[in-house]
Order: sequence, then structure tokens, then C-alpha cells
Amino acid sequence: MPRHRRDPILRVIALFKLVKAAGLIAVGVGALSLRHGHASSWLGEWIDALAVDPHGHYIDRVIARLGALDAHQLKEIGAGSLLYASVFIIEGLGLLFRKMWAEVMTVLVTISFIPLEIYELVEHPSWVKVAVTVTNGVVVLYLLRRLHREQHWPFHKSVTAEKTALP
Repeated sequence: MPRHRRDPILRVIALFKLVKAAGLIAVGVGALSLRHGHASSWLGEWIDALAVDPHGHYIDRVIARLGALDAHQLKEIGAGSLLYASVFIIEGLGLLFRKMWAEVMTVLVTISFIPLEIYELVEHPSWVKVAVTVTNGVVVLYLLRRLHREQHWPFHKSVTAEKTALP
């Protein structure tokens, strides 16, 4: 069995992408539900399901922030979350099935967000943002190393380039 077939780290990355997709789907559906005026029942159900103190400091902050959003903003948050979730689903399933294009896609998408993560980290530092940025950096480095080891794009040598090379 080839070495890349038994790669548990690739499976962990794939599952992590799928878990993030599930979270974004919940946010997207929730934002779209709030847009249609189902805020109180939907939010109440989630608070009960998560066994959270409905009068806690963090819940009050979340409710205040959600209450400040208008229907257009909720639509944008919902659509954006669902779109981004679809990217994570494509990445996650592609990585689970060990597709080289999914590794390349994950590298490109993850790299594209690292500058935004660094900006957010500088503007509003937190340990969570540090952990997310470091984790994404490690994922990119791991996948680049894997692509290089397996001699996939952009590390493969073209057959025609080898034949036409000067001695």
C-alpha cells in the first residue's frame, strides 16, 4: 500500500474541514432563520440545547449583537457562511478521498486567508486567533511537504522538460 494511503494526518485535516463546514452551515441557516423573524424561538432552542445560562454575560452579548443586525446583513452572513461551508465540504471530501487537487485547493484557500488572520490577530489579539493562525500555517506546511514528497504539482517535473533539457 503506498505511503500516502495510510496518512492519518490527512484524514484529521479532512475531518477538521468537515467539522468547520458543519459549524458554518449552522451559522448560515441560523442567520437566514433570524432574517425571517424566527429569532426568539430559534435562539431559545439553541440556548436550551447547549445548556447555557440564558442570562449569562456571553449570551447577552451574542443576543445584543444579533439584535443589531438588519435583514440585509443577516442575509449576507447566511449566504457567505453557506458559500464558505461549501468550500470546506469540497476540501474535506477531496482530502478524505485523497485527491491531489484537494490538497492543492486546501493550500491555496488556506494561504489566501492567512494575511487576514494575521491582520485580525494584530488588531484584536487573542489566544484563539493565535491557535487558528498557527494551525492553518502548520496545515499549509504539511500539505506542501506532502505534495513535494509525492511529487505532485507544483513539484513534479514535466516529462517534456526533462527530454528537452540540455546536457
